Amino acid sequence: MGIQVEFNPDLALRAFGTPDRDKHECLPEKLEAGKDYPFVKQGQRLYWLPGDIPLFETKGNQQLSRPLASIRIIHATHFVGLSGLCTKGVYRVNEVYDLNDKTIHFEGMNKIK
Repeated sequence: MGIQVEFNPDLALRAFGTPDRDKHECLPEKLEAGKDYPFVKQGQRLYWLPGDIPLFETKGNQQLSRPLASIRIIHATHFVGLSGLCTKGVYRVNEVYDLNDKTIHFEGMNKIK
């Protein structure tokens, strides 16, 4: 028997207002640079905390949008919820991207300046 964890190099949340999802499992209605937002993900997840990571919208099954923003996870913790083990935390938006702009902002986990 082992401990199942998932390492995430990014944060992927559902679209704002996705039915049957907690509001913290979804993106906020509007992302604003400099603001902090709470998040919840199912499962025990480990995030890279010392630097910026991309924020994506997910449709599930690893179907991700282009990066929506550059964020930094301020804190993350694990807890047992109604649906099992979960991870919750807070992320700070450092930069919001225009999805019509085709500029590449991340190369793997490295933010391009």
